[in-house]
Amino acid sequence: MGLFSFIKGAGKKLFGAKEEAAPAEEKSQLKASALLAHVQALGLAFKTLKVSVMADESVVVSGEVDQQADSEKIVLALGNVDGVETVDNQMTVAIPAPEARYHTVVEGDWLSKIAKTYYDDATKYDVIFEANKPMLADPDEIYPGQVLRIPNL
Repeated sequence: MGLFSFIKGAGKKLFGAKEEAAPAEEKSQLKASALLAHVQALGLAFKTLKVSVMADESVVVSGEVDQQADSEKIVLALGNVDGVETVDNQMTVAIPAPEARYHTVVEGDWLSKIAKTYYDDATKYDVIFEANKPMLADPDEIYPGQVLRIPNL
């Protein structure tokens, strides 16, 4: 739980002209609906989930999930969207566990290089790949500004 920061101009293009042209209150509701639909489309696990976009365009997510990894994946799915700079995670976790570490991808990064940094073993790139599914579909398709979960071994 807590506040997570992302690079506002990096990530999946989810919001279009409809959301941007709407009046402020409607704009927040449209963006929140788009973000919730994005989480649902990824098939991420949750018991209950509410996504709100505040007047300053920060995202607040609340609800209940079974596992810590579920919470972390939802936060990353929301934060790795173009236009989202912060996600306030207010979800409760039924089975608490230690939080994963996070890595913001920079130009020249690849998963085996990141695995070498965190695990001292480049062959553990698949651990990072699996921990970031379904947001990652291919281990070779990461981009600068993307935030990745680095699970504890």
